[in-house]
Order: sequence, then C-alpha cells, then structure tokens
Amino acid sequence: MDRADLVRLRRARDRMDREYARPLDVTALARDALMSPGHFSRSFRTAFGETPYAYLMTRRIERAKALLRRGDLTVTEVCMAVGGSSLGSFSSRFTQLVGESPSAYRARNHAALAGIPPCVAKIVTRPVRNKETRPARHVIA
Repeated sequence: MDRADLVRLRRARDRMDREYARPLDVTALARDALMSPGHFSRSFRTAFGETPYAYLMTRRIERAKALLRRGDLTVTEVCMAVGGSSLGSFSSRFTQLVGESPSAYRARNHAALAGIPPCVAKIVTRPVRNKETRPARHVIA
C-alpha cells in the first residue's frame, strides 16, 4: 500500500470519527478515498486492523458509553444520538461489544471514572470486540 492510499484511508477514518452519528456507508467512503468498495474495505482492514463497519460501530458504542455514563439521556435517546436507527440492533451490538446491556451500563456506578480526563477515559472504556485483547498498559514508575 502506498503513501497516497494511507492518506486517503486516514481521511476516511477521520470522517468516521467526525460524522459517526450520520449515515455512512462503505460505498461513499470508498468513493471519497478513490477506491472500489472491496479494495477500500481490504485496505482499511490492513491499515487499521478492523473493517470500516467495525470501526464505525466501535466509535458509536464508545460515544454511547460516554453519554450513558452521564445518565441524563434514555437508552433510546443515546441510540439516536450516536446514529442508531434501531434500538434493538443498537442494544445487541452494545451488549456484544461491552458485555452488558446499555441499561445495565447506564445504571452502574461510574464513580471510578470521575475526575479522569475524557481523553484518558476514552482509552480505558474503549469497547473491545470478542477475541481481541486490550493493548498493554504502559506503567510509569
């Protein structure tokens, strides 16, 4: 994969980070990256270790977790805020990635994250799909 392809793939990933709540599809992202949908998906997975769809869903669930921790929105409102179109699909995917339902996650005490900068909380609470492991944590002595 050449440098120009990596630049276009990063732009597509950045777009997913910015527009996670909007309807995004692989065909549109591939067109923006000047690639066919199949080549885009394969290249994205090679570059970032997951498919474009998996990356987008991880972003959505990550944001949903932050909104649920706040506690001022219902699960349905959070689903719609992160771009979900079906509460059932959102809840299933959330449960698959997080290991508990959105309602259970919302009801849990999140005091351990109080006072932690959002950029650190994002890393600590990032959803991990089955068969994946979290990256090793660096300990500063």
